[in-house]
Amino acid sequence: MSSPKPDASPTPYELLGGEAAVRELVDRFYDLMDLEEEFAGIRKLHPPTLDDSRDKLFWFLSGWLGGPPIYAEKIGHPMLRARHLPFAIGVEERDLWLQCMSRAMDDVGVDPGLQRELAKAFFGTADWMRNRPG
Repeated sequence: MSSPKPDASPTPYELLGGEAAVRELVDRFYDLMDLEEEFAGIRKLHPPTLDDSRDKLFWFLSGWLGGPPIYAEKIGHPMLRARHLPFAIGVEERDLWLQCMSRAMDDVGVDPGLQRELAKAFFGTADWMRNRPG
């Protein structure tokens, strides 16, 4: 692995605070999903225990945010859309996922400017995951 260039901008992974901060974000996201009734619409799409989901999202976000590509190393290419096709994802599910992530980012204290940038990127990915109208 080569050293970063001195003029290279920090990655979102670095701006968030690295591994521990990404794990904290993912854990808060799934805690909210598990505990808050407003997120029941997306919670029902997950298995009874969220341990595996927590790990997979952490692994994915690590690489997606510019950190270690853990998901790719452990499982292979994410193929997000294909992996989510068995689940009915429409506008409501997309928006619930985004609201839950936004609240998690607030709760763990993500810098507001970084949060805005991540929200845009999350929206693009979440909208691409939709596999049913409405």
